[in-house]
Amino acid sequence: MDVTLADSSLPDALARAAGVVEGALDTLLPRPEGPEARLAEAMRYATLNGGKRLRGFLALETASLFGVSQTCAARVAAAIEMLHAYSLVHDDLPAMDDDDLRRGKPSCHRAFDEATAILAGDALQTRAFEVLAEADTHSDPLARCELVAGLAAAAGARGMVGGQMIDMLAEGQRLDAPEVTRLQALKTGRLIQFSAESGALLGRAQAPQRHLLAAYGRDLGAAFQIADDLLDTEGTTEETGKTAGKDAAAGKATLVAILGPERARAQAELLARQAAGHLDGFGEQARMLRALAGFVVSRRS
Repeated sequence: MDVTLADSSLPDALARAAGVVEGALDTLLPRPEGPEARLAEAMRYATLNGGKRLRGFLALETASLFGVSQTCAARVAAAIEMLHAYSLVHDDLPAMDDDDLRRGKPSCHRAFDEATAILAGDALQTRAFEVLAEADTHSDPLARCELVAGLAAAAGARGMVGGQMIDMLAEGQRLDAPEVTRLQALKTGRLIQFSAESGALLGRAQAPQRHLLAAYGRDLGAAFQIADDLLDTEGTTEETGKTAGKDAAAGKATLVAILGPERARAQAELLARQAAGHLDGFGEQARMLRALAGFVVSRRS
């Protein structure tokens, strides 16, 4: 970790934010009665089974820069985590990445079945947009519309889903560094970027502030993905909670494969410093966000 970005209080801040997000998810994903209860159980399993809550943390922290109530910010954070959980459920399916392990537990399709996992992912995606559209998320309809539109753009064919398509097509192919960078910016980076920008949307911030947080999220997302690829290469299944070495075995296109571990690590650290630099105008209030930039490139899980 870059010592200029280190902060010993970050783990506590991450843990507190995770607790807030977990509480919101628990409330927003109730257990209904009747035959559909199995679907709700699968949705809760996929969403409430741990994880770093990095995206939720970004929503909470950036919202705090603009004095947004934690209750409203937690709803946005929960919606983003639902969307993220849906993507993981579908990514793990045999037709996609075919992974039996997620966050140290059986993947949703293994804990339930493939059909239930598909439906759980579908329901989590739609629930995320429902939460953003509800008046409890923000009193201003325009703010809710911007949140819905922003998450849709980040998650759709020109964002996360488009990146997954490129990733699947790229297996066994030789992509160059710019092509891999674009793939990862869509598949992983766009949702992280939206998470960082969402607090500014909630706080009705001016365009320059929104753009700075979006730039921070963009570079943070790129650093995060490189670190994730390094963990796949160098980490263990016990550390990461998912099958280690799977990307290399599947011939996935990564910057680690192109640049080698040392150059890729240097690139991630550069991106982390660059991300932190976008926060200069926010002063001490953005201390945890700067520390997060260092954390994403030094984590072991």
